[in-house]
Amino acid sequence: MITQFEEILFSEKEIRARVSELAVEITNDYQGKDPLLVCVLKGAVFFMADLVREITISCEMDFMAVSSYGSATDSSGVVRILKDLDANIEGRNVIIIEDIIDSGLTLSYLRKNLRARNPASVEVCSLLTKPSRRKVDIACKYVGFETPDVFVVGYGLDYMEQYRNLRFIAVLPEEEF
Repeated sequence: MITQFEEILFSEKEIRARVSELAVEITNDYQGKDPLLVCVLKGAVFFMADLVREITISCEMDFMAVSSYGSATDSSGVVRILKDLDANIEGRNVIIIEDIIDSGLTLSYLRKNLRARNPASVEVCSLLTKPSRRKVDIACKYVGFETPDVFVVGYGLDYMEQYRNLRFIAVLPEEEF
């Protein structure tokens, strides 16, 4: 694992502040609705854990694991569900918790899949969004930060399963991947 990064895009302090703001928005929007937060594994685990601790209304958590990257750095567009939800979401208010929206292909598939299960609503909360890479138009109600077209790691985001444990989000130098 390297210790030098091109740039730290978002510090631990900035991330914590933004996560708190997102939690307030979700708390206000879902009063009395007992939302189900669906964490997309593995990248969103840190974000979800911090977010749910800041939400002050009743909510539940569940987890999904999907794959569209394999060991590559670009989405293949072919999505496989590796771990499905344990909960029945029919009639529930669902919030998909994502680490980053890049091409939007994986999230688009996931939304369609979850909407087919007849929830009351499906919204998205993503820590990061990279609009310059979007291949499909995807609505995201809650966004932490917009990031430029660079490869980022930290706070759950990885490169070949490394760097998830960083407390900040940094740009990985191109020579590393």
